Amino acid sequence: MTRSRRALAGAAVLAAVLITAGCGSADPAPADAGPVVTLDERLHAALPEDVREAGVLTVANDPSYPPASSFGPDGRTIVGFEPDLGAALGELLGVQVQFRASSFDTLLDDLAAERFDLVMSAVTDTAERQQQADFVNYFRAGSSIVVPRGNPLGVHDLAGLCGRSVAVEAGTVQVGLLERAQAACARRIDVREVPTNDDALLELRTGRADAVLADYPPAVFVTTDPRTQNSYQLVSDTQYEPGLYGIAVDRDRTELRDVLTAALQRLVDDGVYRALLDRWEVGHGAVDVVTVNGALPPSGD
Repeated sequence: MTRSRRALAGAAVLAAVLITAGCGSADPAPADAGPVVTLDERLHAALPEDVREAGVLTVANDPSYPPASSFGPDGRTIVGFEPDLGAALGELLGVQVQFRASSFDTLLDDLAAERFDLVMSAVTDTAERQQQADFVNYFRAGSSIVVPRGNPLGVHDLAGLCGRSVAVEAGTVQVGLLERAQAACARRIDVREVPTNDDALLELRTGRADAVLADYPPAVFVTTDPRTQNSYQLVSDTQYEPGLYGIAVDRDRTELRDVLTAALQRLVDDGVYRALLDRWEVGHGAVDVVTVNGALPPSGD
């Protein structure tokens, strides 16, 4: 299930937000006629001059996290609710939005090195990460536990991971969550950091880990998709330490950050945003107000 790390072009800008691209190992529900996104000249004019001249925004993304982002059936195109949301933002702003694959644990470093304009990859906004970038918040999710189908070890909550081996994607908030959980454990959790969420699931499927800790949307996805549900089970609907996903923008590019904030709020207000999330069955994580750097306190990051 390990995916290639080649830099690949992502979702193209589309005239309507409700597109028909596939989602990793499963497709979303067929799209009905939905809200159409049209160019907003005022927002386009407010973009930084270099973005308007280039006509493109490049977005770093780790495509191992369906339904947020994953490689589509062609193995090259990045699809999911994040590329769809990026496409809608691009249509509204009058620029092309290109999603490109990168390793999760280097996304913010890539942004700082100006390899990309933005990062949009289920990155939870935290106070620590705000030292590297600003975050335009677009989704809310917490962490959930995935175990083998049948739950042979009887894991029912976070405490049940004590003394167990747990695979997590390196650089994610799940690493910190497990570190904090150790305080209540008589036997330490064996935390196994791997490059991608796909690698974490492979560890679980092959018996090298007892559980996987991941964000709630990909945990639900892998435990309900017909191609993987026989291998994995969601322990419960509990979401530990829910936080806000954020589009990461370099802290020096406040003009771009503010335009993205206004554009995303416009999609929320017009109903485009909610229709898009509902199509991917993740409306439970919708936000009503777009915030900037809205990270929760450390106990909830």
